[in-house]
Amino acid sequence: MTATPSRTGARVERLPLARFTTLGVGGEAEVWFVETHEQLQEAMEQPYRILGGGSNLVIADEGVPERVIRLSGPLAERDLTPDPHLSEDPWVVTGWVGGGVPLPGLIRQLQKLGLSGLEGTVGIPAQVGGAVWMNAGTRYGEMFDGLHTLEIVTPEGTRQVTPDDLNWGYRDSGIPRNHIVTRVRLKLRRAAPEEVLAKMDFADQARKGQPKMKTPGCAFKNPGGVSAGKLIDEAGLKGSRVGNALIAPEHANFIVNLGGATAADVHALLGLIRDRVPVPMELEYELWPAPVDA
Repeated sequence: MTATPSRTGARVERLPLARFTTLGVGGEAEVWFVETHEQLQEAMEQPYRILGGGSNLVIADEGVPERVIRLSGPLAERDLTPDPHLSEDPWVVTGWVGGGVPLPGLIRQLQKLGLSGLEGTVGIPAQVGGAVWMNAGTRYGEMFDGLHTLEIVTPEGTRQVTPDDLNWGYRDSGIPRNHIVTRVRLKLRRAAPEEVLAKMDFADQARKGQPKMKTPGCAFKNPGGVSAGKLIDEAGLKGSRVGNALIAPEHANFIVNLGGATAADVHALLGLIRDRVPVPMELEYELWPAPVDA
């Protein structure tokens, strides 16, 4: 099957989605690399999905039938220059940061600039747009800690909102599924770079026991404040394996790809966990295919 040509100049290719995910599984789809709002609006004319850093995601082995959108070019650039009209000591409001910007590199640059507020998200392998959409974070902080303005594109057009306009919460921005976060302005505090680095190191220490192999991240949300990993471990499932997918010995709430794992392997382990853990747990991963409102 050939890719659909773009009338606005977007690059369009049929590609295996596994290359864009931290788990490393997923079949083919038509991928649109969009650099402008015009290209993005064209890509959204047909059913679509948006793919950022590819963490917290398990894509089916047969891929997905919808277009898959990747933000690139200007939509993956960042301007961290303080806006003098919006900044007021000790607060700094930056220029626009593209939704396609990798979050780890952004956090490192903010540290060097002495801008504090997002260091709790250190180590999250996401792009800014996806991290904002799901309000990614750790126990030490989340994306909405440092947001001033969000630019959101819908099939109907582009709008700007503030966090106060959204019903956001734990791992949830309140942004509908078919809305794409294309850019954000950050609101951060001035601090010594050494102070920001110390906070990053402290938050990063909590990740030392996590597996280093290919993984989407935590599989389940903690139910009622109880550790999902502890519940899975108590069910005797740590180290369980299906095909080349493994419940990590280091941390039972992580499923890792030993090399050549399939989405079917991962789904089998998720089913095993749900069958054996007596407490209902909400999945942290997003599963593709899933309903798409486009």
